[in-house]
Amino acid sequence: MKASKNRKPRLIALANQKGGVGKTTTAINLATALATKSRVLLIDLDPQGNASTGVGVPRNERGVGAYAVLIGGSTLPEAIKPTKVPNLFLLPADPDLAGAEIELVGMEEREHRLRLAMQAAETTLGGFDYILIDCPPSLGLLTLNALVAVESVLIPLQAEFFALEGVSQITRTIERVKRALNPDLALDGIVLTMVDRRNNLSDLVSNDVRAFFKDKVFKTVIPRNVRISEAPSHGLPVIIYDLKSTGAQAYVQLAAELLRRDRARERETA
Repeated sequence: MKASKNRKPRLIALANQKGGVGKTTTAINLATALATKSRVLLIDLDPQGNASTGVGVPRNERGVGAYAVLIGGSTLPEAIKPTKVPNLFLLPADPDLAGAEIELVGMEEREHRLRLAMQAAETTLGGFDYILIDCPPSLGLLTLNALVAVESVLIPLQAEFFALEGVSQITRTIERVKRALNPDLALDGIVLTMVDRRNNLSDLVSNDVRAFFKDKVFKTVIPRNVRISEAPSHGLPVIIYDLKSTGAQAYVQLAAELLRRDRARERETA
């Protein structure tokens, strides 16, 4: 896997208004896989802070983070931290991030705070190939800030009965944000997660999602895997915790597929 150089960083939000779909796990491990050949920044906008913990930055070591950047108490370069993963950097979810939803309501440019902070840090961010944002599992001002700041959205989607209903909510949100706040926003793709090949339902859901969204759905699927579940308790991405596991290998393949898509897109627009 090799990222293209001489271009602005790819800005991708990982979002789904439904919780428990593997969103944060995908953010952590996709970022880690991309970092094997690229410089990657992971922005943790979920007040739970699990993405920060999952790359080895516990709550007591975070210092200033996303809250301070959004509210204006810190610049983005001041708040970026290294992680246990080489070439992977983090804007952590600081402890006050949960209060940002309320504080942002009365602020000017409230949906644009992250975009403005990123524009002000353009020189620093130009050193990254990919910037991934882990959004909260809800549509509030934190998620809106992410959707306004990025160029595309990647949707992790659990292979379960109500999958299409959940994905239709976030795709409608993307269209609304595109019309009102960010005309450049697009759906990057959908990643099927927690796929259990022993379960007929997983196959039925996968087939339905692929029939509806066609080539927007990544060929790579993320299986249910015990190593994926164990890794966060060690403060490690599964790719570092157990690279040979089926879960880790799936995320390596997902990153490779994303890079192939990006190269194909660049050739089309060249």
